[in-house]
Amino acid sequence: MNQKLISAPEKLVVAISSRALFDLDESHAIFEKNGVNAYCQHQIEHEEVALEPGVAFGLVKKLLALNERDPDNPRVEVILLSRNSADTGLRIFNSIKHHGLDISRAAFTRGESTHPYISAFGAQLFLSAESNDVRKALDAGFAAATILPSVSTATQEHLGQLRIAFDGDAVLFSDDSERIYRQEGLNAFESNETLEAKQPLPGGPFKNFLGLLHQIQLEYPAEKSPIRTALITARRAPAHERVIRTLRAWNIRIDEAMFLGGMDKGVFLKAFCADIFFDDQQKHCDSTRQHVATGHVPHGVANE
Repeated sequence: MNQKLISAPEKLVVAISSRALFDLDESHAIFEKNGVNAYCQHQIEHEEVALEPGVAFGLVKKLLALNERDPDNPRVEVILLSRNSADTGLRIFNSIKHHGLDISRAAFTRGESTHPYISAFGAQLFLSAESNDVRKALDAGFAAATILPSVSTATQEHLGQLRIAFDGDAVLFSDDSERIYRQEGLNAFESNETLEAKQPLPGGPFKNFLGLLHQIQLEYPAEKSPIRTALITARRAPAHERVIRTLRAWNIRIDEAMFLGGMDKGVFLKAFCADIFFDDQQKHCDSTRQHVATGHVPHGVANE
């Protein structure tokens, strides 16, 4: 008798740079001031000294914790992509071991761009402190963000639940509507959104990543989900309806939605206790990174 094969759920693979995962500010300052040889010597001399957590460390820790329910069938994998050489990268791996992170795969490119290896590893999200690598990843169709110097996420670790927040236009959705706003103003934008309220927005670079988070959420009762998501957007009524109908058309759950009409996003992200927030506009990122870990998404009309 033929049995129908049930395919395993798609694994969420996140690629992260060493400077996003660990605090390498001191080492990077040596590189900027004295060059690559001095940097390499410093890393080798300190390879037994564990690096302190970086901005995205708390996020990675919570992502890997999602595997604890079924260690034999992990739902998440984190890959290290580093511009270090393998030689200087030994300190990175020693730090991974010191902090007990289950990260075993890595690519060290010795100064070259890491973005070609996102696809090779099958990653759906790329986080890096190198904005050029992030732009190349976005151009290739991947969700990617530049991790900005932000407050530590250590204060969120006690919550256990992974909390990720997204901007809407040019992040979860395309920048089509944002272009109308920038070219024709707020009234034209809101008129268009009212007219197109029942027409779903095209997806943006983070649509598939949100979809993968949603698939993991479906494996748990809603009240016990280890992941909570939020949409935090400058939109206001009447431009809210199209967003809601778009998520409904995608069959993707978003747990919380805030339509702020231009209010500062930072305090709302602090209230949500976000482990990370993704936004395409630098001015919003400069505000939110004072409260939570923030990834700038250099995509769309705001970044042209």
